[in-house]
Amino acid sequence: MPKKGNRKRLKFRAGDVCSESVTVADYANADPAVVKSGRVKKAVVNAVEKEVKLLCGLEASQGAVQEVLSSAVSVTADALESSDELDPEDGENETKVARKKKNKRRKESSESSDGEEYPVDIWLVLSSYIRPEDVCRFALICRNAWTVTCTAAFWTRLYRRHYSMDVELPFRLQPDCVDRMRCLRARVIRSLFHLYEPFALRVSKIPALPESTPTTLLNSKCLLFWVKKVSGTRPEAMWEFNFKFIQQGHSKNGSAKSLRMPRQYEDVHNNPDSDCYLLQVTTLNFIYTPVVMGMTLSLFTINVSTDMRHHRVRLVFQDSPLQRGRKRGEQGGTQVVLDPVHSVRLMDWWHPQYPFSCA
Repeated sequence: MPKKGNRKRLKFRAGDVCSESVTVADYANADPAVVKSGRVKKAVVNAVEKEVKLLCGLEASQGAVQEVLSSAVSVTADALESSDELDPEDGENETKVARKKKNKRRKESSESSDGEEYPVDIWLVLSSYIRPEDVCRFALICRNAWTVTCTAAFWTRLYRRHYSMDVELPFRLQPDCVDRMRCLRARVIRSLFHLYEPFALRVSKIPALPESTPTTLLNSKCLLFWVKKVSGTRPEAMWEFNFKFIQQGHSKNGSAKSLRMPRQYEDVHNNPDSDCYLLQVTTLNFIYTPVVMGMTLSLFTINVSTDMRHHRVRLVFQDSPLQRGRKRGEQGGTQVVLDPVHSVRLMDWWHPQYPFSCA
């Protein structure tokens, strides 16, 4: 295909046009380089006008001549437009122009939808009317709203708004302890599961052992392990085995660091139990178990006990975490078998019965 600069422009003269040389094919196959804008040159118009007068004998009827010329010019323009569409270079130019116009419209629409930015004081006033379950939605409105949810004033007001003397709270969740800056957010959230009725109902509906427990605890690191003797309905005392896990890849206060928490609010959001779970297994008698602190859980199963009346819990720990997409065999790990088992519970860090460690 010849380059655009090498195209030969056609030159029309009035004397070159006659009845035998002017055809419809000349306009249909016209070179786009003749008239780029789609308009016919004046020389061509005069030649066609003269030829039409000679053929139709319309020297005295200028109106009819203009009508014939307008139809001829329209045919020529349509032919030129169709030929422009077939030209790939012209198509690329039109695409670029269309993209520029589209980007300009998007920029104008974005500039018009920016809105206004309100100061933090206004968001702090609005936060006094936010329900506990809507705190996350409120923080996602804008950066200033999120900054308000980081302040100690926000969490203190939320606690005082729902506090009631009729509800029995643990000592660490009493008003005197909540006034401390350190771990303020964690304390308020834990207290809401005692004070706020929708949260308390949510805890009562959570099953003791969710179906996703094996998947949740898989590849989790055991931070702490202890055994506690508890009294039950049986004449003999039962034993409670507690495993505190943290998900691999999560560090303490990792969420605050990822969001670039302001330095003055780091103590408010400090939570040593963040991303932690407590697996509580209650057995009918004491069972010797090896030390598994610092090891990674690679297998967790719950089966029926040999007496067909209780459960049997099996935990397999490894020295190193599992790589993503790979399965580790059961051989070579440290096994913990608890049988017979009376009950199994899995609790998040905000659960009312979770033994939190924040002082």
